[in-house]
Parts: sequence; structure tokens; C-alpha cells
Amino acid sequence: MSQHYLHRHLTPAVGEAQLQAYGQSQGVPPAAASDRLSAREIAFIGARDSFYLASLTEAGAPYIQHRGGPVGFLRVIDERTLGFADYGGNRQLLTAGHLRRDPRVALFLMDYPARRRLKIDGEAEVVPLAADPRLAEQLRPQAAGEVERLFRIRVEAFDWNCPQFITPRFTEAELEARLLPLQERIAELERERIQQ
Repeated sequence: MSQHYLHRHLTPAVGEAQLQAYGQSQGVPPAAASDRLSAREIAFIGARDSFYLASLTEAGAPYIQHRGGPVGFLRVIDERTLGFADYGGNRQLLTAGHLRRDPRVALFLMDYPARRRLKIDGEAEVVPLAADPRLAEQLRPQAAGEVERLFRIRVEAFDWNCPQFITPRFTEAELEARLLPLQERIAELERERIQQ
């Protein structure tokens, strides 16, 4: 866990909960500079086809939604900045609206087959397409569809989570890749049976 992530999340209330549950609490590390993504995080982010995005309403109510797209649609712009293109959906614009009052967001990225997860704290903004054509081109994924807006996220902190209790799940493409050797072996055995 990064020191900056710990500093942000080990609040006095967390210390009280630890003290009550375990008889001691972890000390809060000194404030550190915002985290910078390393090659490990950049590769992990680039391999995802979805993530969960949490924002806050004006009243402080949490809101979380799933974001999906082609592999790599969440782009690393630099070691402290992420971005993605946003397509038209249900026209509610909940996250976009929340960010007008409070830019704080949390991202939760999962790799179910490998049982890995990455949590990212950041501050997000909605960028109109016309405001930054270069960013629009950089974030436009290969998939068809009309981009309505861009999201740019400044990374503040991140944490790699424990793999315990992550149930492995596989996409259809991942299953096909894992089953291919078995299917090839079955086909080989069938050919041998027919030749006999």
C-alpha cells in the first residue's frame, strides 16, 4: 500500500475502529507527494476492459458505476493522469453532474482471472470534445460510436489490494483461449478414432 494512499485513508475514525477491534491502531504515515504510476500500474490499466468509478453527490452520497469498453479504453496519459472517452448512454449524466461540485473519484480495477485489483483515488474533470481536440484523438478508442465527452483523472494515490477472496472469473475470450488446447486435443482424438 502506498504511503500516500495510507495517509489519505487511515483517518482517526479508522484508528478508533482498529483500536476497538484489535487493541492497537496503525499510525498514520506522514503526508507524501501524490503517487506516480509505474510500469506495473500502466500495464495493468492498459489491459483492462472495464472498471468501477465512484463519485460523490453534493450531499456527499456515494455513487458508483461500471465503465466498460475495448481493452485499453482507460488510457494512461502520463504517470499522474488517466483519461477515457465517454459515449452516450442513458442520458442521466450522474457522474458528470457530480464532478461539477466535487471532483473526487475512486476507481476500482479488477483482473479476476489473475485475482488482482488496483484502487485509485483521483480528481476528475469532464472535458468537452472541442476544448481539447488532441486529447479527444488520444482517448478515442477503436470501437465505433460517437464520443460525447472526455474524462481526465489526476491520480492522487493508488493501492494494490490483497487477492484473498477474489473469485476468478473469465470473459468469453479468456475462456476460449483456455479451452483451445483442449478442443484441439479432442479434435485430434476424433480424427484418430475415425482413421481406425
